[in-house]
Amino acid sequence: MTDKRATFGHSRRNFLTAAGAGATLALAGCMGSSDDDETTITWVMNPAEEAVDIATQYRPLFNYLEAETGVTIEGQETADYAATVQALQRADENDRMFADTSPGAVAQIPDDIDVVGMRLAFGSELYYSLITTTVDSGIDSLEELEGETIATAGATSVSGTLAPMLMLSQAGLDVGGAPDGSPNDFDWRPSDHDTAREQLVQDPDIMAAGTGAFSTAPHVPQEQFDELSEDFADISAEYDGAGSRDPELKLLAVSDPIPRAPIVVNADWDEDLRYELEDLMHEAESDAFQHDPVALAEDLSMDPEILDKDEDELTEEEQEQLSTFADHELWFDGIEPADHSDYAPISDLANELGLDFEEL
Repeated sequence: MTDKRATFGHSRRNFLTAAGAGATLALAGCMGSSDDDETTITWVMNPAEEAVDIATQYRPLFNYLEAETGVTIEGQETADYAATVQALQRADENDRMFADTSPGAVAQIPDDIDVVGMRLAFGSELYYSLITTTVDSGIDSLEELEGETIATAGATSVSGTLAPMLMLSQAGLDVGGAPDGSPNDFDWRPSDHDTAREQLVQDPDIMAAGTGAFSTAPHVPQEQFDELSEDFADISAEYDGAGSRDPELKLLAVSDPIPRAPIVVNADWDEDLRYELEDLMHEAESDAFQHDPVALAEDLSMDPEILDKDEDELTEEEQEQLSTFADHELWFDGIEPADHSDYAPISDLANELGLDFEEL
């Protein structure tokens, strides 16, 4: 895949405009199966943000694939990153299984999965990890986090834990082999991206949070990114929305760019249907990833009329509802063909931390 850093766009959509929203999936724990009338594909759904119903979020893409092929896609939500990896490891040639995963899964279980493609967020193939603190914490640098408590996302999350651990290590803190062990210079609380951010805001004992930029960039003013990163504004799809939400957070560090998360497939599944679905993902136009806004509002128990109100007409409750609506927007609008080699930087990151991904 070619390097497009110089030409990445960073436009954002306020609302989704194409048809295709449906009711929340009835989640199933079984793998893909078929009978005389119906072929079922299992899509393992990797959690990233605690507040998001990922089955609702993915409905437009599932509708598109179902309409084009006649299959039924059943979302199988997992509890955490490790559970997603375990589901993929258990799959065999009888399991018709796709998954959205963390970039780290490519390095962690390379023999169990093939990479279908890299998810593109409004033209960007790359994203970032951030370490933030509250505006009144008194913390101005990573070095000052020695002896403090830091919240992060899941232990094997690249943007939520691995990249923050590397940034902390490069700042001189002893991470003690984390995430495959306990840090020596600070206390560590792993969870998920949204929970880490909320713990930072609500728990006075937590002095910083490591998360993907998609979780915390809306709470960080753009000028802070301009000061700490040479390329965040040009590359990150999150830049346009930076500083748009309360409470405001203070930016302590921005990672190097990270390859965006992949769609993967059970490597042992080998039939024409698999490759037809992969081609459809690669060929999909942006509207295949978009909800009908009215249908999404109704799925979220919102009054669709809120969508037509001016910002100054919204009550505090309606503003919160609109934030929930935006969070359920599918965060990518394309899937570009990719393979294991596109995720080599993740292995390099793990090597810098002295980790063996396959042993995590």
